[in-house]
Amino acid sequence: MSYAALALVVLAAFIHAGWNLLSKRAADAGPSFVFAYNLFCCVLYAPWVAWVIAEGATAWTLPVLACILVTGTVHLAYSLSLQRGYQVADLSVVYPVARGTGPAVSTLGAFLLLGEAPTANGIAGLLFVVLGIGLISTQADLAAFRRPGGLAGLRWGLLTGLLIAAYTVVDAYGVKELGIHPVVLDWCCNFLRFVLLAPLVMRAPRRAIARMRGRWLLAVGVGVLSPLSYILVLMALDMRAPLSVVAPMREMSMMVGALFGMALLHEPVGKWRLIGCLVLVVGVVLLGSA
Repeated sequence: MSYAALALVVLAAFIHAGWNLLSKRAADAGPSFVFAYNLFCCVLYAPWVAWVIAEGATAWTLPVLACILVTGTVHLAYSLSLQRGYQVADLSVVYPVARGTGPAVSTLGAFLLLGEAPTANGIAGLLFVVLGIGLISTQADLAAFRRPGGLAGLRWGLLTGLLIAAYTVVDAYGVKELGIHPVVLDWCCNFLRFVLLAPLVMRAPRRAIARMRGRWLLAVGVGVLSPLSYILVLMALDMRAPLSVVAPMREMSMMVGALFGMALLHEPVGKWRLIGCLVLVVGVVLLGSA
């Protein structure tokens, strides 16, 4: 993996944590906020996409169109799941669990579905990720699961992580094997999300506008930062960086996200959530070296 690709992934991790902070601040807006920031994504990045398409960087074959359709649908499910998680639980729970689950699921899938031989690092990494998720979710207090809503952050974080694992594999295939330009792939996903959400939001436009009151600048911020963070990752993959390294490295953003939740949102992170984040990071590093 080149230093240039490494720098792109590290920068993407910090940007990713930043837009999740903005999204958490607009959690109550739900699908209306997802619709709004996807609108800004499409508008703001359209000139770049138009230039890339004019240069003939992507061939519009049937497999390319199928890849875009599949990943756009999964990305939509991911966005709605993440936003719902932020409605019912803390950023410092949902974000680390979601970002830590993806690499673990990918590794487990490789063992069970692809016939890859388990390695010591892979198994250890999987166990560390599970332990880290448990510490973050419970703060070392198993009674947390018996409290009202105690499982909400864990449940939505895990679902979001599964969707992250799914779109990461599909997008890596699209960029590395089908030759889809990263900017084009990300923009098409955002446009598809916008189209799929439009009927839902337009059924009650006044309610959607009311939910967005005071949140438009947050939507612009996410509209700028969300595509940029993922485009940088896709560019690293396009530079032939291995997915098995890039996917775990992205998850350093979970530590940044937890610290953002503590410092900026004044969430009760506590020592056990911080320890859980550290354990999670160790697990992800081990998965990346498996």
